[in-house]
Amino acid sequence: MLQIQQEPSDSDRQTMWRAVLARDRDADGRFVYAVRSTGIYCRPSCPSRKPHRDRVEFFETPADAERAGYRACRRCRPLEAMQADPWLERIRRACVYLSNVDGHPTLATLAARIGGSPYHLQRNFKRIVGLTPREYADACRLRTVKRRLRAGRDVTGAMLEAGYGSSSRFYERAAPLLGMPPKTYQRGGAGMDVRYTIVTSPLGRLLVAATPRGVCAVAMGESDQRLERALHAEYPAAAIQPDLGSLAGWTRRILAHLAGRVPRLDLPLDVQATAFQWQVWTALAAIPRGETRSYADVASAIGRPRAARAVARACATNPVALAIPCHRVVPAAGGVGGYRWGPARKRALLARERLRG
Repeated sequence: MLQIQQEPSDSDRQTMWRAVLARDRDADGRFVYAVRSTGIYCRPSCPSRKPHRDRVEFFETPADAERAGYRACRRCRPLEAMQADPWLERIRRACVYLSNVDGHPTLATLAARIGGSPYHLQRNFKRIVGLTPREYADACRLRTVKRRLRAGRDVTGAMLEAGYGSSSRFYERAAPLLGMPPKTYQRGGAGMDVRYTIVTSPLGRLLVAATPRGVCAVAMGESDQRLERALHAEYPAAAIQPDLGSLAGWTRRILAHLAGRVPRLDLPLDVQATAFQWQVWTALAAIPRGETRSYADVASAIGRPRAARAVARACATNPVALAIPCHRVVPAAGGVGGYRWGPARKRALLARERLRG
C-alpha cells in the first residue's frame, strides 16, 4: 500500500536542521537527511561538508530515504546509527531488575549488577528510558501497588509487598499518583460516582465521563459498546451510570472546540497520572491550536531533552482526548505518528485545526 507521509512542520524542520548544523550525535538514529544535489543521505552528525539548506530533505529512517532514491553515505554510515544502541541491552536488564527487586537498590548496586559506572548508568538510563533509575523504580512500585490493590490485597500488605518500608513514605510518594484514596483504588473505584454520555461528533462517537471532581475520560470510537467497556475496565467497581444532563455543558464545549468555536478547551480534570505524565500533559496544553510539536520538542520544553520516547508513552496514555491535546505531537521526520484513538482521527484533527486555526 502506498503511504503518503505528512510533511514535517516548519518547527520540526528547523529542529532537525539545527541538529545537522551542530553535527549533534544525540540526534543520530532519530532521522536522516538527504542532499538532492548528491543523491546521498547521512546521519545528523556526518562530518562531511554542510549542504545548502534548500537542497536538504529529511526522512525518519534510512529505508524512507532509499525509497526516495537516495543512497547511504559511505563516510558516516547512517545505517549503523539505526542499529542497536550498545546500552540498550544493559538498560533492558536494569529495567527487569528494578521491576522485580524488593526495596530500592542504590545506583552503585544497580551499576555493579549490570556493568558500567554509576555515572554512565544514570546518564544512559535517562537517555533511553526518559526517567532516572529512581523514578523508574518508583513507577514500578506504583504498578505493584495497583496490581495488589486490584487483586484485593489490603493497603498495608500492598504497600509492603511493593517495597515501601513505611506508610509515611508510601503516602508521600505513591498515594498522590493513584488519583484517589488507596482504599478506593483497591476497590476498583468503589464508592466513586462516574457519569458518562456518548454523543455523535465529527470524528465518530464521543464519550465524556466525569466524577464530581471533574472530567475523567474523553474517548472516541465507532462503537458505543466498546467505549462503555473501556470505561468499565478502568473503574470496574465504580458506580458508573449514564448521565442525565449534568455533563451537557462540558460536552457542548468539547463539540464547540471541535468545530473551531472554542480555541482553548479548559475543563476541570480528575485523572490519574505520574509526575512525569503531568509535566508532559501540561506542556501539551501550551501548544497553540493549529500548530504541532515533535516529541523531542516537548521533551526539551519540560527540561528532559533526551526523553522523547517517554514523552511518546505519556501521550499514548492520555485518558482525556482533546482536553489534553496529545494529537498535536508528531514525529520529527514526518507523518502523524500513533494516536490512542486512531491515526486517521489524529490526521483529521490536525487538518481541522490547521483550517480553522
